[in-house]
Amino acid sequence: MQGTTLLSTALAGLATKPRVLVSGSAVGYYGDRGDEVLTEDSSPGDGFLAEVVRAWEDATGPAADAGIRVVKLRSGIVQSPTGGALRKQLPMFKLGVGGPLGNGRQWVSWITLEDEIAAIVHLLDDDSLDGPVNVTAPEPVTGKGMAHALGKALHRPAVLPVPKAALSLVVGGQMADEMITASQRVVPAKLLAAGFTFRHPEVEPAMAALLAR
Repeated sequence: MQGTTLLSTALAGLATKPRVLVSGSAVGYYGDRGDEVLTEDSSPGDGFLAEVVRAWEDATGPAADAGIRVVKLRSGIVQSPTGGALRKQLPMFKLGVGGPLGNGRQWVSWITLEDEIAAIVHLLDDDSLDGPVNVTAPEPVTGKGMAHALGKALHRPAVLPVPKAALSLVVGGQMADEMITASQRVVPAKLLAAGFTFRHPEVEPAMAALLAR
């Protein structure tokens, strides 16, 4: 957060300012919202993570005030078999003992790494886009749906849930509540309106493609 403030202030003070600042943010901005469909116009959520993301986005204020086009990129869970959440899940799913986290009814906003990179490039080039932009696949999925897609891609069962109590013991109650089992049904309204084309819009084909490599 302090780094973003410092960078925004420094850019604002330049004689020749950059055309755009893309600041990484997250869908944690929306908090735990159940089945509510969330767009860039949705209100911020409650909780520690939502407050951190909101403050992080506010730190870009000096750049925006100086006339720089600022994009607040709200990423979902980036899916790649070489890192992040997916890589951590793979060993259990390959053994056939994977399954949804918590009750599996929470909505998961996800995006493949390939689409994440393509979206960032689009945001750098498209001068019509500024402010918050959701960078998530257009088809969010429940935790059960994500587990099913992963199991199907690996040809393994994916029916053993990880109880929320167990998650709380491993990562702490607050992280389990606000990051792992929070429900965020986010859609990329701005990107879709701008004509951005997702290579992997649906989770089952996306998991099949990622894990076939």
